[in-house]
Amino acid sequence: MKLQEKALKAREMQNMDHSKHAEMEEANQAGGFRGVFYGYLPCEQEGCDGFKMTLSLKQKNNYLLVTQYAKASSREYYDKGKYSWDDASRILTLVSNKNDEKRLFAIKDEGTLVHLNKDGQPMAGDQDDYTLSRSDKAKSREVHIH
Repeated sequence: MKLQEKALKAREMQNMDHSKHAEMEEANQAGGFRGVFYGYLPCEQEGCDGFKMTLSLKQKNNYLLVTQYAKASSREYYDKGKYSWDDASRILTLVSNKNDEKRLFAIKDEGTLVHLNKDGQPMAGDQDDYTLSRSDKAKSREVHIH
């Protein structure tokens, strides 16, 4: 009986659409989510006009996150750590080396990440306002590089 169930599951798997998995596998083989993502995100603090965020996903699942408030001669804040992603939930997780704090991003597509709150839920407001675009996939030539 168990052998029949395994055979049936194997047959079902052959008929499933694996195109998304194949696309993700191709992306992984081509460097995965490595690259530089950047965006201009809103700020919830009073008197804050927003901030620039640059996320560099590097080899060996290391990342560098640079944030800078949008005002003249604003200081840059750096955070380093490890990243991982979950194909099933399409969530990218950053874990800081400093304090094990986590940041979550939804993987919209290979060139777009959407910043999520600490619970993994979308931020309040227009999700396009919380988008980071990969520099080689973005239509704009403006790149914030460190």
